[in-house]
Amino acid sequence: MKFIHYIEKISGVSIYGLSSFLIFGIFFLLMLTWALKADKKMIDEISRIPLDQSL
Repeated sequence: MKFIHYIEKISGVSIYGLSSFLIFGIFFLLMLTWALKADKKMIDEISRIPLDQSL
């Protein structure tokens, strides 16, 4: 028996898919807003972090 058959037997399982989609969407929009409004100097500094560290 496939896993999807077990999932279908759970009552109210559709709310989990919808809630996870909403959480992802809200997080994505927040990060997009932050990236567009962030100070360009800070973004440039953050982008250089992997290159600045020496072993």
